[in-house]
Amino acid sequence: MQYLLMLYANEDGWNALSEAEQAEGIAAYGAYAEALQQAGILAGSNRLRPATSATTVRIVEGKPRVQDGPFIESKEEIGGYYLIDVADLDAAIAWAARCPGAGHGVVEVRPVWQMS
Repeated sequence: MQYLLMLYANEDGWNALSEAEQAEGIAAYGAYAEALQQAGILAGSNRLRPATSATTVRIVEGKPRVQDGPFIESKEEIGGYYLIDVADLDAAIAWAARCPGAGHGVVEVRPVWQMS
């Protein structure tokens, strides 16, 4: 079953890190992605641009309303994701706990409702 691991963190936190700390973070995420690949469960992954680059679209009175920015303003924003294919929720949670993002933010685990 596929699960989406959504990584939430304070976007300003990255800019507050030294170059050495950023390099350490990049290495940690690289190692995590490699572990997912080696396990044969990685179906997709990407880092997202800052929430300030988001565009929100909703229908109001039958017409699209477009606004710059995320849906809600919050301290933590979604910064990236991993799409994994594992046996069950317990396995997805175990992989989420290994994600570097769980150490400085939140990793939300959500099952994918595959439309086939």
